[in-house]
Amino acid sequence: MSAISLNDGSVPDKGAQDAAASAQEPYHHEGDNLPPHSHHDEEVMSEETVNQYWSANVRLLLGLLAVWFAVSFGAGILFAQPLNNFSLGGYPLGFWFAQQGSIYVFVALIFFYSHRMHQIERRFGVDDDE
Repeated sequence: MSAISLNDGSVPDKGAQDAAASAQEPYHHEGDNLPPHSHHDEEVMSEETVNQYWSANVRLLLGLLAVWFAVSFGAGILFAQPLNNFSLGGYPLGFWFAQQGSIYVFVALIFFYSHRMHQIERRFGVDDDE
């Protein structure tokens, strides 16, 4: 690399020369620690595929939020009195949902969400596990 001179005739330091060179051309890494080539490197999702992916994602979230609402607000508050006519483990069912049942359902929703998102990501080719 030839030295670059400033207007006053002095030569800038090596760091300034490197900065000027990197501003002109892209950096290419030549080390051994590059990530392996993946089939994701050349894939680009079309606008329609992206919209379908997010539509499936939002439908799943809305469905799970509806279940969450039905269990927490519906079974634990709105329908607690009619559910108390039944018992589970010796406790009225409405009370059980308000105290413990909703927590079990919420944990199940987390696992269901993880499973379904994995399926959706595979269907649209954005799964990181491949």
